[in-house]
Amino acid sequence: MRAFLLSLPLLLSSWTPVPTSERQAPQEEPHLANIQQLTDGGENAEAYFSLEEDRLIFQSNRPPYACDQIFTMKVDGSDVKHVSTGKGRTTCGYFLPGRKILYASTHLAGDACPPRPSFERGYVWPVYQSYDLFTASLDGGDIQRLTSAPGYDAEATVSLDGSRIVFTSVRDGDLELYTMKVDGSEVRRLTFDKGYDGGAFFSADGARIVYRAHHPREDDALSRYQTLLEQGLIEPSVLEIFVMDADGSNKRQITANGAANFCPFFHPDGERIIFSSNMDDPSGRNFDLYLIRTDGTGLERVTTDPSFDGFPMFSRDGRKLVFASNRHASEPGETNIFIADWIH
Repeated sequence: MRAFLLSLPLLLSSWTPVPTSERQAPQEEPHLANIQQLTDGGENAEAYFSLEEDRLIFQSNRPPYACDQIFTMKVDGSDVKHVSTGKGRTTCGYFLPGRKILYASTHLAGDACPPRPSFERGYVWPVYQSYDLFTASLDGGDIQRLTSAPGYDAEATVSLDGSRIVFTSVRDGDLELYTMKVDGSEVRRLTFDKGYDGGAFFSADGARIVYRAHHPREDDALSRYQTLLEQGLIEPSVLEIFVMDADGSNKRQITANGAANFCPFFHPDGERIIFSSNMDDPSGRNFDLYLIRTDGTGLERVTTDPSFDGFPMFSRDGRKLVFASNRHASEPGETNIFIADWIH
């Protein structure tokens, strides 16, 4: 899957696409108009607007790269530029103030792509211990390392005012959320429940954070979670959406459907959250976008295409939505970036 999604190819590596012969024509998607496909072929995901909203940053494993690297492009899909090192695996690109970029990378541990996990123990995500956070100039130069704590540091996004970064780290022995200044200073831990907390985004006013989490309660589930984590793995089959204040207080669970809910993002009105989930597919194969109010009411399905839809982000005025999808794929599992007008 991103962001711990570590990357979309990892999410879809055990997801079985619905054969073309079994697919039905998509039903109406009344919130989306003028849908434009920005990439064409391969696996492209996690596209996020720059602060000026003239460019998108995204990850792709397009040739000649064997695993995800970070790219930027104009919002019309033109002027694609490779901006990461080309070494190791990267994930979770985001823009910083001053026309700078932020992303996670394993390149300090070696030039090769880290190995994907075996699924002999079920569907798992890798938590690569060699991920650290880096900043760079818009062209990919002037690379600066932000994190140096042992273990996984990734899934970073930035508040709209550019003052703080929220990210997931295993530095204290569990997968928790932290914030820090954009220079890497003033690191603050926000979550403390045993289990995975990640995929976080700030609200437009920077006052709240939305994220996905799985907190096993039963002894057997806790033991399995810890055993897998020690092996650098996590099971993502159940993830719920949570909201908290930006200082980590006032945590509350928004969904409780037992599905894989992820990549939540605040609507600019601050009252709703858009996210991706497989809640309506008994097989768990199809992910769609949904809206829900921050009090957990008003659930509404946004996309109906019988394939993967995920990684949504609104423009600041709420008039545009960028997302990743398998729709119109020329090959099974192909994922592209789309942008659409948002209809209220």
